Amino acid sequence: MNYKQYLVLMGFVLMSMQASAQAKMTKSDSIYLKEKVVMKSFISKGTSFYKMPDSPEGYLVQLIGSDNLSVISKSGAIFCPLNTMTVNLLFKAIKIADGASIEIPIAVNVEGSYKDQGKNAKPFVIPSLREWHGAEGNLLLTAKSRIVVDARYSATLMQAAKVFQNDLFALRKIKPEVIIGIPKYGDIFISLDGNSEELGAEGYSLSIKDYVSIHAAQYKGAFWGTRSILQILEQDAKLSSLPKGISRDYPKYEVRGFMLDVGRKYFSIDFLRDYVKMMSYYKMGDFQLHLNDNAFVKHFNNDWDSTYSGFRLENEKYPQLPTKGEFYTKKEFIDLQVLAESYGINIIPEIDVPAHSLAFSKAFPQIASKEYGKDHLDIKNPETYTIIENVLKEYLEGDSPVFRFKEVHIGTDEYDKKEAEPFRKFTDHFIKYVQSFGKDVRVWGALTHAQGTTPVTSKGVTMNAWYNGYADPVKMKELGYPLISTPDGLLYIVPAAGYYYDYLNIKQLYNNWEPLTIGNVIFKKGDPFIRGGMFAVWNDVAKNGITAQDVTDRVFPALQVLSEKMWTGTNAAVDFNGFSANAKNINEGPGLNLRGIIKAKDSLVLNFALKGKDKIKEKQYVNYASDGKRKVLNLKQKESYAKLPYNEIGYNYTVSFTINPSENNAANAVLFHSKHATVKLKQGNTSNLGFSHEGKDYDFGVAIPENKWTSVAITGDNNSTTLYVDGKLAKKLTREKIPTGYEKDSIWVMKTLFFPLNTIGDGSNSFMGKIKNLKVFNTILSDAQIQAIKEEE
Repeated sequence: MNYKQYLVLMGFVLMSMQASAQAKMTKSDSIYLKEKVVMKSFISKGTSFYKMPDSPEGYLVQLIGSDNLSVISKSGAIFCPLNTMTVNLLFKAIKIADGASIEIPIAVNVEGSYKDQGKNAKPFVIPSLREWHGAEGNLLLTAKSRIVVDARYSATLMQAAKVFQNDLFALRKIKPEVIIGIPKYGDIFISLDGNSEELGAEGYSLSIKDYVSIHAAQYKGAFWGTRSILQILEQDAKLSSLPKGISRDYPKYEVRGFMLDVGRKYFSIDFLRDYVKMMSYYKMGDFQLHLNDNAFVKHFNNDWDSTYSGFRLENEKYPQLPTKGEFYTKKEFIDLQVLAESYGINIIPEIDVPAHSLAFSKAFPQIASKEYGKDHLDIKNPETYTIIENVLKEYLEGDSPVFRFKEVHIGTDEYDKKEAEPFRKFTDHFIKYVQSFGKDVRVWGALTHAQGTTPVTSKGVTMNAWYNGYADPVKMKELGYPLISTPDGLLYIVPAAGYYYDYLNIKQLYNNWEPLTIGNVIFKKGDPFIRGGMFAVWNDVAKNGITAQDVTDRVFPALQVLSEKMWTGTNAAVDFNGFSANAKNINEGPGLNLRGIIKAKDSLVLNFALKGKDKIKEKQYVNYASDGKRKVLNLKQKESYAKLPYNEIGYNYTVSFTINPSENNAANAVLFHSKHATVKLKQGNTSNLGFSHEGKDYDFGVAIPENKWTSVAITGDNNSTTLYVDGKLAKKLTREKIPTGYEKDSIWVMKTLFFPLNTIGDGSNSFMGKIKNLKVFNTILSDAQIQAIKEEE
């Protein structure tokens, strides 16, 4: 039997079995197969096709999976790697008589084109290059280097080239010319002439010789190649040197994702756009936006009407549904997706029903469940179906729908299991409804929790396997659901909640996890039902002082590690300590600084005496006034401000300054300001120093005297903000457990601050007075060091 005949017969057998439950093979049959089925475990260089094992009489043996499709594809085609590699294949043996089956894994060593990795060591990037062979020497990019697009594919690739051009300018302050044509020495050439079966949608080959060549089969692969080049350049002191060599790079898993709960906490559209760019820099291809949800009613005195809820997308049919002042217009959301397309990112919009749905029941009280709480919709009420259909229809219909990407998430988890059959009916209905618009569907795993007989469609549906008690991943696979590994016990960040993770255990994840592990279940290598993985930020505790910057502080280290684990898998060549040390040299992507990182030769990153010789290029209603033997910066009126060279500094930091406020400063008088936060001389109607961000105010309880010089220092980390006055500790604001008013319930409230450094004053309600000796350190100084600063004055 030749391979094509084998596939035809195999397809016939599988079709005949499709409607029946999968039966496990008996132990004796399994032993018999293991004795009879001989599989090739070594592939020599030059072999183009994997020889399928002979099927014993009465059985069929089929290759169903490979954990490296760019070396051994699903069809059995072999693409010679640069270095000898182990590829894990997964076969399925089926007994023709009764359809019983067993999976058989086999590790295959595939001989590479080269016996070693060559002269130049493999450059460090995140995620790591899958294959590398180093040549000798380096290629230097210069001001004359160009980005050259293959003329045959210019219509597709010009967008990638322009993004790359702008990123190179943001990184190197040199904007290369983009042309269509033939590369010359020092250029970067991009083409789509790669082998589609070999490289897939996201793989690419990279050659660094007299010029750089990126060859892919599809847009994403070419774009990912540009990300690798940028990361290599970022780590070079002069931002120009690339080690010569060749690489083949491709993902181990198709889905490499991050989910952000914007339902319980609003994030600006600009923040989401920056996250698209940051995720793209690490080749994390799926950005799921959880667009609606609500806080826990117990945190709001057990009152549903006052419980915080959010729905984040404009809806013309039901304008009362979006959260007032905290939603994205449809145009903004479409523009976000257009940006994501250019950066190789899939936006997965999620509208979560029928639980987590307080935003719906507030807008439509008649569809709230009377039995299970207002965050549950009444799934027996026909009007519930009508309203949810209308909401989805507005985003799905037309030639240019609001939801542009192929997959849409419909939530469907954590509904009361007493209503398992209606819940399954509801889930199946909305799967089919969304599919009627040509989309594929994602759902949260819930069908073990909601056991029943009502069938729920699995074709065209992918399940986030998040908790095995809600959806047993083995049984979900048997039902035909491809899985995204999203185990809550490993990958859930819930900031400052006191449960799950505040920060993920990235060392454990690096050493022990990849998407094959879902809870206590470990799937076989190469299992085609494991599409990939996803980690998540759930903002369960609404209004707890966690800022967007605090979220990024938690996301970024996880993003670096998990992008590696989902692209490469386990990298035995680099241990966690080595990875972490090198990872510090790679940031968020060109033009981004969401973590407020400021670097200099030492920890003192800004030292402005503020006596007239500082690099303050922009100021208003400000002069330098004499004060003893020196001059000091003088803010004369409310409209005063002085522009500083930075926006903000993130954790860990120390900011010190000396201040002499005038009399009668207004309430909320601004000392320092940025788009994210404000430090105030007077917090509200008090006379106390404080700060504000995202609508919350914090008060140190300490007043700065008028008409007198006072030395002030503020330190900040991811858990606290501390004030020193005249070299002495005055007040430390740290996370605090606050009663919610309902029985013994309480929440942790954070009091952290990314220190604003965009302006002294703010041009509208500036403090009035004098300031000098502004010092900013990118570390937390000791009490003795802060005292020493005071003594220097």
